[in-house]
Amino acid sequence: MKFVDEAKIRVEAGNGGNGCLSFRREKYIPRGGPDGGDGGDGGSVYMVANDGLNTLVDFRFTRIYKAQRGEDGMGRQRTGRAGDDLHISVPLGTLVYDQDTEELIGDLVSTDKPLLVARGGFHGLGNTRFKSSVNRAPRQTKPGSLGDVKNLRLELQVLADVGLLGLPNAGKSTFIRAVSAARPKVADYPFTTLHPNLGVVDLGPGNSFVIADIPGLIAGAAEGAGLGIRFLKHLSRTRLLLHLLDVGTPDQGIDPVADFRTIEQELKNYGHDLIERERWLVFNKIDLMPEEEHEERCAAILKELDWQGPVASLSGLTGTGCKAITGEIFQRLRAIDEEQREKQAEQAREEVQADEQKP
Repeated sequence: MKFVDEAKIRVEAGNGGNGCLSFRREKYIPRGGPDGGDGGDGGSVYMVANDGLNTLVDFRFTRIYKAQRGEDGMGRQRTGRAGDDLHISVPLGTLVYDQDTEELIGDLVSTDKPLLVARGGFHGLGNTRFKSSVNRAPRQTKPGSLGDVKNLRLELQVLADVGLLGLPNAGKSTFIRAVSAARPKVADYPFTTLHPNLGVVDLGPGNSFVIADIPGLIAGAAEGAGLGIRFLKHLSRTRLLLHLLDVGTPDQGIDPVADFRTIEQELKNYGHDLIERERWLVFNKIDLMPEEEHEERCAAILKELDWQGPVASLSGLTGTGCKAITGEIFQRLRAIDEEQREKQAEQAREEVQADEQKP
């Protein structure tokens, strides 16, 4: 299936049904009076997150979505049937924007909270509504109001706890294959990964987290080189980034320091505070050289980079170091969750104190 993470669609809520102009006409009942019923409400359009979807590809084929119109009112004070609401399924993590105003309408991160994107029109009123002591035979009705019509832009940002960064062929896909059941394509040429892949790292009952592997970046990605930076948005929801470096061997002509700075510069160019996200440096492909040489090479790289953050070494191909780092990542994610809960509790306490101090 083709991966699509952006789409533009048009949604049209149903119009409200018109009110009915009618008078009661029965034998032996002269001047029966008005009996026109109200119309029905128009159907609304909702977006619903579906965890069984992982792409917006369906919206490339169907661009216009219409909810049902409300039926008109009828005689004998019969109300028209309301139009059915339209529910549109989208992947978890979809952002919905109003294309005309660029306003963010909603962020679908839960399957049990539908998002109203276009409200249906209100029902019209029949002439029965306008009957009064001074107007016994009203011929006035009210038409139903129009439903909302909106042009929407859908943007998918995958939901993952950990994101992988690195140049093409840094070993990101090999790593995610080693620690999860995901099976992204692996080959000895650049850009084998053409769209984000998600892998669930299972460390036991109730202990798991999700890793996102995005296509590799190259110098100039912010200006559109390679696959550009369109996939970096999929890392915006992650809580932790793993920056994989191919340490290689000295005779391969690989410069890990330059590679690191290339990715870091593209993160700065992208913006959105991604450069401020907690990031671990991971030396990959340590199986290509003896342990002593590897340690010396990594130490030299750290010194030149003046790196102060967490560091790990592993081999995605042989699995060396993979179990250790996944355990450390899980513990760090739990700590981040705890820090977030404490922060929210502190904010709640400050709000309570502020309310108590109000006169």
